[in-house]
Formats: sequence, C-alpha cells, structure tokens
Amino acid sequence: MKYWLMKTEPGTFSIFDFEKLPNQTSQWEGIRNYQARNFMRDEMKIGDKVFIYHSVVEPVGIFGTATVIKEAYVDYFQFDPDSKYYDPKATPEKPIWQMVDVKLEEIFSQPITLKQIKEIRALSGMGVVQKGSRLSIQPVKKEEWDFILKLAQ
Repeated sequence: MKYWLMKTEPGTFSIFDFEKLPNQTSQWEGIRNYQARNFMRDEMKIGDKVFIYHSVVEPVGIFGTATVIKEAYVDYFQFDPDSKYYDPKATPEKPIWQMVDVKLEEIFSQPITLKQIKEIRALSGMGVVQKGSRLSIQPVKKEEWDFILKLAQ
C-alpha cells in the first residue's frame, strides 16, 4: 500500500463535495501534469490511501482522507472540446491523461494546516512543504501519514 496527497481547489471540488456524491466516490480527473499523471498511472493501486488537500483557500491544508478504489484509466475529458480539461493533442487512439477513482473515508474535525505541517520537524520532508513543489499528486511516507492521522484525532 502507498500513501498520497492529492490537491484540489475547493471552488472546483472540495472534500465536502464528496459527501453529496453517490457512495461518496469521485473520479479524480483533470490532472494535466506529466509527473502527477505518472504517479496515478504507474503507482496508484486500489487500496492506496490519500490525503485530500485544499489549496487556494484559507486555511490551506489537509482536510481528510480517501482511498483509491479504481486504478488509472483514460481521462475522457481530454477529448471533449467543451471541457476545461480538453487537450487538442490527445486522441482516443493516443490518450495522454489518466484519472483514478477515490472514495471519501474521513473528514477531519479540523484541517491539518500547511502552517502546522511546516512547523513539525517530522513532516519537513513532505513534498507539500518543499519550495517550488506544486504537484497536485504527491507521494507521502507511511511515517508522515501516521503522524498526520494522530494530529487529526
């Protein structure tokens, strides 16, 4: 099992939107960074755990957890000219982008803020605190996962 942090802008899709969905399950579409896509395509497996991280909001931070329930498959939004995720270079014969399905597991009573994460030495290696790290999907070490879950209790 692997652990991940997936960023989302709550104005687009928030952890609270999960609650309103059937089975609290959503496809994680719209990833348009090759490294993030590669993490999904090559490494994410059913059962992997995910932190849901809100960016472009106050406070910025981890709001809860989810689980990968379907491994990578073609992100069909890349073919739709009316979609904000449309990519004119992608074709059904040669798709570029992938998505996974995730299921909400827990919404924290209080988010674990980026400020908190930055202040904790044990979390100083997390990608989310590294300068210039803007990836929307990042690996998380098991020790970091466990530490953050303890903070959320």
